[in-house]
Amino acid sequence: MWFPSCLPAGRLGEWSMWDAYIKGFRAYLMLERSMSENTIEAYLHDVAMLRDHLADAYPGVGVERIELEHLQSLLVNINELGLSAGTQARVLSGIKSFYRYLLLEEVVKKDPTELLDAPKLRRSLPHVLSLAEIDQLFAAIDHSTPEGQRNHAMLETMYSCGLRVSELIGLRLTNLYMDVGFIKVVGKGNKERLVPIGEAAVKYILLYKEHIRNHLPKIKKGDEDIVFLNRRGGALSRVMVFMILKNLALKIGLKQNIHPHTLRHSFATHLVEGGADLRAVQEMMGHKSITTTEIYTHLDRGYLRQTLEKYHPRFRN
Repeated sequence: MWFPSCLPAGRLGEWSMWDAYIKGFRAYLMLERSMSENTIEAYLHDVAMLRDHLADAYPGVGVERIELEHLQSLLVNINELGLSAGTQARVLSGIKSFYRYLLLEEVVKKDPTELLDAPKLRRSLPHVLSLAEIDQLFAAIDHSTPEGQRNHAMLETMYSCGLRVSELIGLRLTNLYMDVGFIKVVGKGNKERLVPIGEAAVKYILLYKEHIRNHLPKIKKGDEDIVFLNRRGGALSRVMVFMILKNLALKIGLKQNIHPHTLRHSFATHLVEGGADLRAVQEMMGHKSITTTEIYTHLDRGYLRQTLEKYHPRFRN
């Protein structure tokens, strides 16, 4: 990693220019693109990676002088680091957005990323849990502890509504409409959507609020409206939710590696298996494109076989 103190005096100016562009890029992503904080941080990390690569491999090449060959060199470098095709594509997406911003600001006159090919992504089917495994997971929660009661409410909500982990830990009390059976979720790019919430999730949230949350000695300033809090009255982290799930999986002897997104995948798969309309599932998941939702149709092999038996002449009895 390069630091300004390591650079010759003449190069400090270049580094400060990068800082100015990155600061402006952050404001652009936040104000004009309305991206989430997590996405913004990822994009800024990608640009910093480009900056550090240039400082190492092409000293003296600033933002305005970057050519296609410099970017190709970066992709070769991150490929050699062993980063997955998905991560490489994400890095490229961040750099492309950076150059769209530079074009808008007229810092550059051409976009060197236009001819840059993204690595081909292999679309893999997500891991899901069966209904029996979901029940086992929830049954393993220790309800004798305050954290256990919170965890049940939290995981029930995540599975009942198909939430991303960032949506779960950011869920607010003012966005719970229990009387009509809906919650308002703030998803990627700060896009809001209304999602129905099941009776079980409502029941456990109300129990958690009444018996646990309302009795916390202190709630951290700024987190007063957050639904799920840790024992110190602060918002939960993504890592904490991951560890809660991981420990429950170990407790019931679940062999597959699960993470918070597994509950979201399971939510969508169980809906599709039950015959839910794909557009409705797309709306509840907050997917921008129906293509993303269609992956769950590949998991329901029983439905595929029934369709063949019903409609294909060679499958009919």
